[in-house]
Amino acid sequence: MKTKVDVLCVGHASYDLVFAVDHHPDADEKTFAEKFIACGGGPAANAAVTVSRLGLKSAFAGYLGNDVFGQRHLEEFSREAVNTDLLVRNESPTPLSAIMVKPDGRRTVVNYKSGTPPLPANSIELSGWHPQVVLFDGHEPEISLALLKVLKNRGTSTVLDAGSVHRGTLNLLQRVDYVVASQKFARECTGREDPQQAALKLGQTGSAVVITLGEAGLVWKNEAGSGRLPAFSVNAVDTTGAGDAFHGAFAAGLASGRPWNDLLTYASAVGALCCTGYGARPAIPTAKEVSEFLKKRQKSKTR
Repeated sequence: MKTKVDVLCVGHASYDLVFAVDHHPDADEKTFAEKFIACGGGPAANAAVTVSRLGLKSAFAGYLGNDVFGQRHLEEFSREAVNTDLLVRNESPTPLSAIMVKPDGRRTVVNYKSGTPPLPANSIELSGWHPQVVLFDGHEPEISLALLKVLKNRGTSTVLDAGSVHRGTLNLLQRVDYVVASQKFARECTGREDPQQAALKLGQTGSAVVITLGEAGLVWKNEAGSGRLPAFSVNAVDTTGAGDAFHGAFAAGLASGRPWNDLLTYASAVGALCCTGYGARPAIPTAKEVSEFLKKRQKSKTR
């Protein structure tokens, strides 16, 4: 039996505890949060929810513990219509993230996943899955490499969310069709301070490369050339999850067959809108919200 989805997201799921504070506290300082949100999180998990909210079929492959945080996250996946047939649960704890967000939208993140090892390659059955696009965040390196072997010669597009340099992202870097990297990853991986030069370096593997630069937009390199795209200007209150939303929208756009420039604009709009609300998961926009946002921006350009 074949299981067909538009985008399969493979990697990290956590539970986020988000505190809105007026400043990041110094050593030995206590402060009070003005707002608190508890919700599911994690790069691949947020990307899977993004794909679903944009109207496509998504699935998540990764881990959640048999604890209250894992159960709450699983219930969120169910409400968002994310397929969890490849989700593994056992007694290791669900990873947690404590996030402090300042009024300017910048945040500090502390992630805890000690005692929760990566899943072994044989922990999930992948042979019957036929996604159009697979998005990896590198946090489940063994099942990611196993899935790449299963998908070989099937015509599936593969995307790496390269947020930071670690074993998982480095192992996948030269094995995927699209590398969508943070500026930090690009700089540390290539040694190039200039993002455009870093994109050219990363693109030597044959992958199409996008480097996201936050409020400075993005740079890209593919077989047709290279370029830069400015960011959308929004009232950012929390940047948590903006990159995850961008990656999910990028994968969704690939599955929908969007042309390259439209794909980048679309993903940029989704990432920008995610910054306009607190918490990564609650702020991920719907397809309707993205469409209305882009229409308004287009009208303002033509005036």
